[in-house]
Amino acid sequence: MNHHYSILIQWSNEDQKYVVSFPEFGPYAHTHGDTYAEALKHGEEVLELLIEEYQLQGRTLPQPLMVGSTMIIGQ
Repeated sequence: MNHHYSILIQWSNEDQKYVVSFPEFGPYAHTHGDTYAEALKHGEEVLELLIEEYQLQGRTLPQPLMVGSTMIIGQ
């Protein structure tokens, strides 16, 4: 299955790491990496785990955000 979810990678001065978040999955889905490449790799792994967990629980996957779409906070 090919899912089109967002991975947001931002530098954190506080943590001195790249922090990865997944907007469609809410505010508590995060990972990190010391380099951008490491953060992306960890992000891809966590995204795969999030999708698997949703499917195992029988939960409906969130709608992917698309360019030009807006996200309603609290979805």
